[in-house]
Amino acid sequence: MAGPESLEWGMALESLDALELADTTDALARYGGKARNLGLLIQHGFDVPDGFCLDTRSFRTALDGLPLTGSPEQVRSRIFSAPMPESLRTDVEQRYRALGDDVPVAVRSSATAEDLDDASFAGQQDTYLHVVGFASVLDAVRRCWASGWTDRAVGYRRDRDIADAGVSVAVVVQRMVDAEVAGVMFTADPLTGTRTHCVVEANPGLGESVVSGSVDPDHWVVETSTGKVLTERVGTKQSRVIGLAGGGTRVEELTHVAPCLNPEQLAELARLGAEIEAAFGTPQDIEWAIAAGGRIWLTQSRAITTLFPLLDGPGAEYNVYFCLSLAQGLVRPITPMGRCQMRLIGSCVAGLAGHPVTDVGRGPAGLTFAAGRPFVNLTRILANPASRKLAIGACSFMEARLVPVIERLVEDPTSPLHARTKTGTFGSVVSVIKTMAPILIKVRLPLQVITAAISPRRAYRRLDRAEQKLRGMRLAADTPSARRLDLVEEFLATKAMLLMPSNIGYAVAGFAFLGLARSLLGEAGRGRLQPILRSLPHNVTTEMDLDLWALSREIVKDPASLAMFAEAADAVELADRWSEGNLPSIAQRGVGWFLDQHGYRGVAEIDLGMPRWSEEPRHVISLINNYLQLDDTHDAAQHFRSGAAQAERQIEYLCAQLAEQPSLGALKAGLARFCLRRCRALVGLRERPKSLLVLAFTRMRRELLVVADELVARGVLSEPADMFMITIDDARRGLRGDDLRPLVEANRAEYDHEMQRRHVPRLLLADGTEPEALGSGAVTEADLFGSPASSGVVTARARVILDPVGARLEQGEILVAPSTDPGWTPLFLIAGGLVMEMGGSNSHGAVVAREYGIPAVVGVRDATTRIRTGDVITLDGASGTVDQSVGTSEEPRLGSAEHGQSL
Repeated sequence: MAGPESLEWGMALESLDALELADTTDALARYGGKARNLGLLIQHGFDVPDGFCLDTRSFRTALDGLPLTGSPEQVRSRIFSAPMPESLRTDVEQRYRALGDDVPVAVRSSATAEDLDDASFAGQQDTYLHVVGFASVLDAVRRCWASGWTDRAVGYRRDRDIADAGVSVAVVVQRMVDAEVAGVMFTADPLTGTRTHCVVEANPGLGESVVSGSVDPDHWVVETSTGKVLTERVGTKQSRVIGLAGGGTRVEELTHVAPCLNPEQLAELARLGAEIEAAFGTPQDIEWAIAAGGRIWLTQSRAITTLFPLLDGPGAEYNVYFCLSLAQGLVRPITPMGRCQMRLIGSCVAGLAGHPVTDVGRGPAGLTFAAGRPFVNLTRILANPASRKLAIGACSFMEARLVPVIERLVEDPTSPLHARTKTGTFGSVVSVIKTMAPILIKVRLPLQVITAAISPRRAYRRLDRAEQKLRGMRLAADTPSARRLDLVEEFLATKAMLLMPSNIGYAVAGFAFLGLARSLLGEAGRGRLQPILRSLPHNVTTEMDLDLWALSREIVKDPASLAMFAEAADAVELADRWSEGNLPSIAQRGVGWFLDQHGYRGVAEIDLGMPRWSEEPRHVISLINNYLQLDDTHDAAQHFRSGAAQAERQIEYLCAQLAEQPSLGALKAGLARFCLRRCRALVGLRERPKSLLVLAFTRMRRELLVVADELVARGVLSEPADMFMITIDDARRGLRGDDLRPLVEANRAEYDHEMQRRHVPRLLLADGTEPEALGSGAVTEADLFGSPASSGVVTARARVILDPVGARLEQGEILVAPSTDPGWTPLFLIAGGLVMEMGGSNSHGAVVAREYGIPAVVGVRDATTRIRTGDVITLDGASGTVDQSVGTSEEPRLGSAEHGQSL
């Protein structure tokens, strides 16, 4: 625990005592993140080397009147040339002399935007070790101030929208620990996310060798509760950093490779780490040093900002969770109203499965949220052999990378999935049938399949009637807002989810015909059926994209419309003109017609809280603008027609080959032709059920906007969009007079923060472990591969797009995205290829890419960070590989003849 020197240091950091008060923001602004955290360690009684802190007032006093604007190099030059105030020189000298006669110290930057709970800024500001002498200390202080304006520090802030103007740099001066061994400790595993493990890395000498990554250190994973070493990897430890008597450090070569920590020391570090984590309330990244005699000193502690949060809410006691929104192509968080919607829909699904929910607003026990993303409990499904087989089968099409992950979990003897259900295989099959049969009977799915098989036209008519019914769904204008909320809640909790299974059977029939045709064709059809799924009719997503393309061609032909699009500053201006009715008549009517037909769609459209195109047409107009930039050789409609003709030729080619077989060849060929044409007539309907569901969500959103207008009129909301930063129950409180604006502000801040999160796990365990990271090993450049999704080879410039709204894609560029939903697909009309981080061969992006005839590889790990816009890459959609070795180029170029018909 803390010695006298730590108490002395605490006195030197006198104002850090203010952290005991509620206003910790002032302390951060005065001392920076590093000093604040060291002060907290002292307050909790941990061993911290004694020293002192020059707060940000010292920084501002020394640089008073100095402009901290311009390039980083200019700012640093001004800081180095500014005179040091005499009073500050005297103060630093007195404090340094109080530590001892020319005592070696570490001089560390502590910026006000450093070591925050959501951004660690690790390594962005400078530290100077083994500084000896007052003059050297003063020089190191100035260098620490200047390090706030290195290129890396400025770039890091800008990436996180942190303004330079608000940054000040405090400086911590601490007595050096004469370390025999030093290193870092993470109180949760930063690779896997496991909160019950701590990770220790160590090297002889000062900790700089570990922190800087200049050596291969010893590495341990320790079970926190017991101190038991779970994993040990002895590094080469090729060198160590030691202090010099006159100041500075040097690197000394090492030859021995024995572990530099023993089990007792590792257990003590794990215990200490657990105490520090408890003191800070969040997992910590800790720097430590062990002096002669074995005393452990703490030199830094900061939050591990890369961990995905633990699950919360009902269902957190279960083990294995699957991210639902990620499966739908959403990396972004779900709005508060969207989360409310998903809980209600979850209650509907649970009821259909025979597990009614008492409180529909809270949702079923197996649904929970973390970081604003929905996760569903899969433990029982994966522990049941029959349902697990179904889940793995679905993953092989939708998220192929999850299949080996699930298999590893099942094989792990410590996993709850390892033990099979006691009912055995037969019992597990029966349990699945008992769950699914009532749903299938309720929605009459067998009848749908039979109807579609007999008459596709009847299937079209039934789907059209369902759509028209939803389009006409509207509550009376005089419906009270409270009643309106009740009806929206009731619809979501009892009827909404029925739209999917009630209309999916028609497409199921199409896939059944495809399977039958594959069986009839045998070897003749192996690997040759993909062209048949090109340019499928009756696909609402394709029809939407082609309608938008047709509108762009009308605008091209109209000089007034084309001129206005060319002259407008941006899509926002054009959207405003359309809303005011001020576009030329062709464009005005065309955009209006498109939004009437398709305006219920949108980006992230499964989230009730996300605006629809009819509300915010900027995205649609931006896409039109994209299309207008294309040259005359590009014709998406003709390309679609060519795809349909190619599909028909492929049918005839395969059936002709089948007819030549000696045994019933002609009969098989006739049946195969019928099946393949029925397949083309029906498979495109697979997009319709989700389209109907989204249309229903849009109708519910419209009713909520009516309530929002009343809440704004009452002064409890600031604007109608605030309605989606609260829940239905919150809205009820607003109707009773509660001011919802503070809640909206807090929820929006949390939502905006989560919008910056790039990594979301597909699977997550209750202890924070990401199973996909277990045993995955290091990722190398050779690992840039995924699941083949759409055949063809293309070499072209990559365009990394994280959000399609307002995105610009040049003709023939390869679109690199986290994932896609229908809101992305208009970009497919001009893309030369597709690379997605998520998804499998039957995920949305893969399916649409095949229909449009563009090569695609999906499930490519970290594609949006490892590929940069402007990189020229070669994409092979048949092998599932992405080659980054091509280089850079200004012009995209197409590859194989197979891709010759692509856009």
